[in-house]
Order: sequence, then structure tokens, then C-alpha cells
Amino acid sequence: MANLICSSKSGNDWGPNDLVAYNIRIVHQDFATFFGVPDSPVLHVDDEFLTAQDAAAARRDAPFLLLRIMEFAMATVPGEESAVDNFAVELFKALHYIGRDVGRIVRTRKDLPFWVCGEERHVQTDVCVMDSTAILLLIQEDKRHMDRTDPEPQLVAETIAAFYNNNQTRMQTLDQAPVASKVIPGITMKETVLYSHYPVVPRPACRYAEGMKPLDNRRVILACYEVFKQCL
Repeated sequence: MANLICSSKSGNDWGPNDLVAYNIRIVHQDFATFFGVPDSPVLHVDDEFLTAQDAAAARRDAPFLLLRIMEFAMATVPGEESAVDNFAVELFKALHYIGRDVGRIVRTRKDLPFWVCGEERHVQTDVCVMDSTAILLLIQEDKRHMDRTDPEPQLVAETIAAFYNNNQTRMQTLDQAPVASKVIPGITMKETVLYSHYPVVPRPACRYAEGMKPLDNRRVILACYEVFKQCL
């Protein structure tokens, strides 16, 4: 393969060739390898979200709202991306990724400047989880229902931008030295399916179409989100 030239571009325009140019590789792992735990964790989520097949079957407001938003996210309107992002926000609330007890909030459409090839560029996150001083987790929607854009290069660009902005906060606001490296976890989502790794689910050939609708799929995917909190 010919050597690829690095170019200055917005993070939202990054594609597979940019990962090759910067010698960045995506490595896929199974549940146990990725998370370092052999079994699924105890789920800290409303039981009704695990047992109600759909919103109509929910008896309480919180599970009803989460399931209804999930249904909208799984039936994405062409050209629209807000439903998946809305579901991510509500899911993080339900799983206690955010809130007063943990000191974290969620943001959507956050603009992040960063430097590429000596020029300042920007990337816009879909969803990110933050505390008072840093971006801790990034979520990038798979928008291939809208175009042919691969979500993983964009997620990589967002993590680079988040690392840069976190260091700027350390230096300019906290009067601390920048860190040389930092693991920033990220998730890509396609109509509610987790793609940060590939969990073993029933009916694997159908999992992308079914998403979190079947209860067995839902429990497996929620287990991934539950244990993913250890990365924050």
C-alpha cells in the first residue's frame, strides 16, 4: 500500500484512511478479554426494563420512557440522528453513569477544538459523559443509515480532541501539568447496539436488526454497559 499523507481535516470527516495514515489500529475483542471479567455483572437498572417487552408493557414511568425512546431509536427516520443520542442519554441515567452521586453529567453535540497537522480543527461529539474537569466517555452514533461514514475513525478523532481539551483544562484552569497519555473509553452505537466490542448474544446473525428489543439481547447488551462503567 502506498504511504498515506496525513492531512488537516475536521474530526467528523475522518475515515479509515486517516487511521492508516496515523498508524492507528482497531482491535476487536470478546467480552472476557475486553473487560477482564469472565461473567456478566449484576445489573443495576429498573427490573421492568429487563422484563417488559416494549413500552406498552411497562407499568412505571421510568421504564416506559426508556423503552419508548429505545423504540424510536430502533426506527430511525432517514436523515435523523437525535433518537439514538436521546436513547444514549436516557440509558446513562438509568444505569447511573451520571448523577449527583457520581458527579458526572452528559452532554450532546459538544464542540471540541484540536490540532491536526499544525492547524486547528474541530470535531462535534454525539454524546459525551463529563465530570467537572474532564471528558470521560464518548459515544459516536453509526450514521450509515444516513451515509457511508464509518463511525470508528470519527470516534478516534473525538478521543484525540477530548485528550487535548482535558489537558488544556488541566493547564489553564487547574494549574496542573498535562498528562502524557490517558485511556478515554468510547462507544459506537447503531440503533441501540453496542459496538465497542462484540458481545456473544443469541441469534448472532440477527443481533444488528433486533438490537435491544428481545429481552435476551437486552440483558447481554446492558451487562456490557454495566461493566463498562469500570472504565470511567
